[in-house]
Amino acid sequence: MEPEPGEGGVEEAAPRGEIPGTDMNMGDVLGSILPKRTKLRKVTVAQARKLFQSEEEQGMIDMDDVYAEAIERAERDGIVFIDEIDKVAGRTTSHGPDVSREGVQRDILPIVEGCTVPTKYGPVVTDHILFIAAGAFHIAKVTDLIPELQGRFPVRVDLKPLTAEDYRLILTKPENALIRQYRALMSVDRVELEFDEGAIGEIAEYVYDANERGENIGARRLHTVLEAILQDIAFNAGDGDAPSVEVKVDAAYVRNQLKSDSRQRNLHKHIL
Repeated sequence: MEPEPGEGGVEEAAPRGEIPGTDMNMGDVLGSILPKRTKLRKVTVAQARKLFQSEEEQGMIDMDDVYAEAIERAERDGIVFIDEIDKVAGRTTSHGPDVSREGVQRDILPIVEGCTVPTKYGPVVTDHILFIAAGAFHIAKVTDLIPELQGRFPVRVDLKPLTAEDYRLILTKPENALIRQYRALMSVDRVELEFDEGAIGEIAEYVYDANERGENIGARRLHTVLEAILQDIAFNAGDGDAPSVEVKVDAAYVRNQLKSDSRQRNLHKHIL
């Protein structure tokens, strides 16, 4: 029945390609009937060989066998790492434990104990999968987890805090270390950035001292410190047409940029 004048009836058009009143799409219904739209492009012989090879390889792969083998490997040799499990540790308050956190723990419990988990590739049995959980536990404690979940992680390992040498290695050793990232970033503006060993050592000592005196946020502080050190260099960097400039960062420059702000001891964490 059509709405009377003044009743404010509104008709909404269905999205393009969607059948009104259903969740079906015409493209999905007629996809196997209508011819697929193709696009011609010109490629070299070498590129054509790669395309033909890739197409033939895909045709030779039985995806059902791939999924079956993947599920078998996951069940036999799978390792599941649960990070930041301390975030779901229920801390007892005057109104009782946080129900939502405890609910998450109880959802995790049957998977860790061993059950059959349905996935888009098929059911996966978790009986023989190794589960590893990690968390900071600087506010919550391991004992804040429900006893059943604690019992499923019988081996506990306490990690040592990072040292100044660890921060130095983090700055230099990884393939995507922060020092390399900033060198690549500055090179876009034709700035050849170099850090000597003294500068890297000074940054590591500064971060270690700041974490010890204030809030210990680990290696995350390295990014903040490097931003403070390179702020002037990044601001004054030229554009793409400017000549290349070499900038060497030494220990004296690091100390001048950072000043001595972190040497002021933060006593807030000691207040009862």
